[in-house]
Amino acid sequence: MNSHTAKLSPEQAEALRGILAKRDFEPAEVPHAVFSYKRPSLKVTWYNSGKLLVQGKGTKEFIEFTLEPEVLVEAAFGGILDAQPEQLEPRIGVDESGKGDFFGPLVVAGVYINESIARTLDKLGIKDSKAIKSDKKIKKLAEGIRDIPGCVHSVVPIGNASYNRLHQQMRNVNKILAWGHARVIENLLSQRDRMNPEPLRAISDQFSRSKSTIQSALMEEGRQLELVQMYKAESDLAVAAASILARDVFVQRIKELGNEFDLELPKGASSKVDQVGAEFLTKHGINKLGQAAKLHFRTTQKIQSRML
Repeated sequence: MNSHTAKLSPEQAEALRGILAKRDFEPAEVPHAVFSYKRPSLKVTWYNSGKLLVQGKGTKEFIEFTLEPEVLVEAAFGGILDAQPEQLEPRIGVDESGKGDFFGPLVVAGVYINESIARTLDKLGIKDSKAIKSDKKIKKLAEGIRDIPGCVHSVVPIGNASYNRLHQQMRNVNKILAWGHARVIENLLSQRDRMNPEPLRAISDQFSRSKSTIQSALMEEGRQLELVQMYKAESDLAVAAASILARDVFVQRIKELGNEFDLELPKGASSKVDQVGAEFLTKHGINKLGQAAKLHFRTTQKIQSRML
């Protein structure tokens, strides 16, 4: 993408002008333009007609990280917060990342929000991490969440060695998920003094047929809180924020594992994953695979059969 156009109101244009003037842009003269700023590989111009023109190799990054979140504020929840007052209630949202990835850990995260935090998340453009393909954008949004005053959060990464031990003991992925969700909720509730007001409930995706799966994993603190499990829970702003934090840590961890084992470990489960898995076995052997992958996946058997 080397160019992009958008229609800006005078208020949006003025906000954009302020952003550009404070950053590494220099003013430029363009016919019929109200203002224009440029830097190497990017030029941003707003015309009398109200049209904004972004040009250059940095166009895509500028749209994702500046124009949309800071000027257009095209958030997944934009305009519906006041129409859905439950989105403003104090609560905890919990979600995970890495469940469907052969390589890398399982990461569970939780976020406490209240009305003020919810409105800030909305302005940041927070939405379900699965709808965001850019790791850079995930990182930027995660940093934004962590910087919000009063936004208490907890992340529990379950490394591959620990994950494989838990799976041997529990023989069920949902039980591992429940254990991780429960730990995150307990971690957050241990910081109740930082939550104002205290959360009314905790919300998570319903990943098991039985809603008692998480409930039974909770300890004393967690059992005092209403636990709401629902399908497509990422439509809740707190859960969406948790999904961003979980994905950000997952991306960091899988990159670290790749550096450790000198291989670029792909996400998900695919033919590419099978190929890299076979390379991993060749270089490091089956005993090391359990430090980087979830061994109960069918991928393990597939790549072992390639070695025979």
